[in-house]
Amino acid sequence: MTANMASFRDLYKNDVDFAALALQSKEFAKYLKPNGQLDFNDSAAVRQLTVSLLEKDFGLEVKLPDDRLCPPVPNRLNYILWLHDVLDSTTGSSNVTNDPERKVVGLDIGTGCCSIYPLLGCKARPNWNFVATDIDENNARTATENVKLNNLESRIRVIKTEPDDLLFPLEKLDRKSLDFTMCNPPFYTSRQEMLQLSEGKSQEPSSVCTGADVEMVAPGGEVAFVARMIEESLHLRNQIQWYTSMLGKLSSVSALVEKLMKHGNQNYAVTEFVQGSKTKRWALAWSWVDRRPSMTAARGIPGFPKHLLPFPANYQFTLPSEISIDHATSMLNKELESLGWFWNWNKSLSTGVGYATENVWSRQARRKMKLAGQGKSSVKLDVIPEEVALGVRVQAKLVRGQSESSKEHEVHISIDWSQGMDSVLFESFCGMLKRKLELSKPKEVEKTTA
Repeated sequence: MTANMASFRDLYKNDVDFAALALQSKEFAKYLKPNGQLDFNDSAAVRQLTVSLLEKDFGLEVKLPDDRLCPPVPNRLNYILWLHDVLDSTTGSSNVTNDPERKVVGLDIGTGCCSIYPLLGCKARPNWNFVATDIDENNARTATENVKLNNLESRIRVIKTEPDDLLFPLEKLDRKSLDFTMCNPPFYTSRQEMLQLSEGKSQEPSSVCTGADVEMVAPGGEVAFVARMIEESLHLRNQIQWYTSMLGKLSSVSALVEKLMKHGNQNYAVTEFVQGSKTKRWALAWSWVDRRPSMTAARGIPGFPKHLLPFPANYQFTLPSEISIDHATSMLNKELESLGWFWNWNKSLSTGVGYATENVWSRQARRKMKLAGQGKSSVKLDVIPEEVALGVRVQAKLVRGQSESSKEHEVHISIDWSQGMDSVLFESFCGMLKRKLELSKPKEVEKTTA
């Protein structure tokens, strides 16, 4: 029985319950030790764990060869869920949630013997489709077989590529554009490095590695591999909205973010994946499009150097306690509706979205509008402009007062930076709205304080 799509995030919050899995999978039960644990140095046991989890939790049937990398399910699912967050928050809609009607096409680079990312991606989102590539003949063949086993040929296309092909071979894929790419690049620079690092560990590895050299080793390791992705993205630019990759070392994230900065990229995201209590992985995404991901998706590595984190795309403040939610939302909508931009207010959600072609809230802009003799209603845009300098999502909601004993509620304002590349413009808008709302006390309050 497969999990409901909404509950995928809760599947592996804790370590996998082997005893519970064994009750539902006779094949897995054969490998479970009397103490309820699994021998992760037994490659057959590790493969069966992946097979049984995919069957139990996703209704997927897969066959895994014993001489290729066996993908751990929780870690791979985390990558898919993060992609949900990145894409959902950069659609341009007023809600940072999944649009079930949106059709998405992604590329999985080096899909492996299982093609696990496309399989999970299609199970989690009914309108997601994939093209998957691999330079290994055996991986391409077995991945295709696993796609057929699950009757997903109409949504997943596996293509054998060559080592000297582009990593984003749009022409070979018969695609003009993609919504995202994903990749689990080779970690090591050489087989010698892989063996040395394994021998140098103070503890036994938590899981046997069955990966072939073609899956684990590349000249320059993962940093060089993803650097190549960055170089190719400089030519494709907005033909792909989001370029992403998993990484095996935190130091790799820092090195690659610095490389993006040198190329002038101002829209990227970093995160970490925690697989139970054992393994950590990290991920990097970047875009040459100006849709900005949510803070949770973009700044997901605790303790990461602040100068390497993306610019904070959210600004929050709390209004004085005497300002009611009704007054705050009324003044907020009135103020933002008067500007020469596109503004759409959803009263039931106390949320609005705005798009401006330039700074239309500064004193200079307001003065210019008055001198031109334009009425407020005549400058408001009826449609979202093609060229957007700033896009924001503004929400007002009631929250309990700051003290633990407080029974009062205060109005909390949250501003998400959804589009644009100019952080100064975003900060300017946030400062303006904060000043306007803090000074907008109701008349009855002004009388009592006079």
